[in-house]
Amino acid sequence: MKTVGIIGSGNVGKALAVGFIGRGYKTTLSSRSDVKRKALEKEIESLETDTPENTAAKNNLIVFAVKGMEAKKALEEIGVENLSGKTVIDTTNPISDAGPVNGILPYFTSPNKSLMEELQDLAPGAKFVKCFSCVGAAHMVNPQFENRPTMFICGDDEQAKNQVEGILEEFGWDSEDLGNIEAARAIEPLAMLWCIPGFRENRWNHAFKLLKK
Repeated sequence: MKTVGIIGSGNVGKALAVGFIGRGYKTTLSSRSDVKRKALEKEIESLETDTPENTAAKNNLIVFAVKGMEAKKALEEIGVENLSGKTVIDTTNPISDAGPVNGILPYFTSPNKSLMEELQDLAPGAKFVKCFSCVGAAHMVNPQFENRPTMFICGDDEQAKNQVEGILEEFGWDSEDLGNIEAARAIEPLAMLWCIPGFRENRWNHAFKLLKK
């Protein structure tokens, strides 16, 4: 059986957990709280839960779905050695705690260094792939639009990206590989763009589509 461990139990982690379970993956969703783990198991059928450290150690496919402000600390706490050699789907965005300004989210990174690059620096043995970072949790699995939307991905490991592209196909997405890890500098700001209609007009039901000729 295919397995996946998800670090982070917020809306993104839960949405992706349901998607993986529905496609036959043995899915573990992590939390440090025993009370929350029990609640998650009641909320999501067929879900397993564990601590973040155990979840990272026991699974070869990892989804990293924590708040951007907490990402580095969370990575260090789960133990970077637990991610060595593993595909890590990075859903994070470097959103600061300050609120949006006229619909524009503030980021704590510079234009020339992405959060994923910083995470890769902390865990050089992991195979990070940026994915699921430019759409809301409600549309991450089986997105219902007029056309199949495009998920932009990047990373330095080709095998890991191929694995993620297969998952995206299962989840109902077209994928567009934008190359090496530096492309995360362009992908992460797409979350800012995606959120503008939501913050300005309360419109959250949209996704990106790359048109090709």
